[in-house]
Amino acid sequence: MNRSNIEGYKTLATRIRSHALRMTNHAKSSHIGGSLSIADLLAVLYNRVLRVDPSRLDWSERDRFILSKGHAAAAAYAVLAERGFFPKEWLGTYCQDGSHLAGHITYGVPGVEASTGSLGHGLSIGCGMAVAGKHSSHSYRVFVLLSDGECDEGSTWEAALFAPHHRLDNLVAIVDYNKIQSFGTVKEVLDLEPLANKWQAFGWAVKEIDGHDFEQIEKALLSVPFEPERPSCIIAHTVKGKGVSFMENQLAWHYKPPNDDELRQALTELGDI
Repeated sequence: MNRSNIEGYKTLATRIRSHALRMTNHAKSSHIGGSLSIADLLAVLYNRVLRVDPSRLDWSERDRFILSKGHAAAAAYAVLAERGFFPKEWLGTYCQDGSHLAGHITYGVPGVEASTGSLGHGLSIGCGMAVAGKHSSHSYRVFVLLSDGECDEGSTWEAALFAPHHRLDNLVAIVDYNKIQSFGTVKEVLDLEPLANKWQAFGWAVKEIDGHDFEQIEKALLSVPFEPERPSCIIAHTVKGKGVSFMENQLAWHYKPPNDDELRQALTELGDI
């Protein structure tokens, strides 16, 4: 891997985390833990992988990205602002009355392909987009980032059955496997293991990666589809609250916003204060 690529990913991921921390602090809103866990994945997607162009929002061949775990909107809005889809000043209005940026990711914001947050719907939407692409002979890919908690949802597994049946090798599911969902650890609430085997049994080509290792993330994302005529699933092992020591692996940060002192401490740890 090119060293400059790694530094670019690190820089963008830090900015995503810093923006998300400031946004949730200012808005006194939830879901910072799950926003921090996907920052590294978003950094590689938007810095290297996705074929998107902020100046051509309606480009028919653009790749589609769906944040199925729509409650992590702060991280997604942050990367879109960093990549020039809308002014960074909008981030300061996050989750406020009259803002463009709702607390769950919302269609109509430049660069956002679908409204999500009612969990379990994103992969089905992605299947529809992938089928449409196949039928219209477009070359775009569809990337869907799911939470591990969404894998409790029957609708997720209906979509997981649908995609291999229709040979949707233009579809990529990325599971943010941080192992903590809204009411406890995944193992306590509804154990998903063996998760990779489940996706494979449904007909997907699967790779497991460290979701904070930029080399592994890049290698996996640049190698899709993993197999011809099969959808690809990347199970990314991540850490809830990654990057901020007192937030890592702590259920409380699924809900709590950082107060002003916690924000300063978090930004200091990130080196972005």
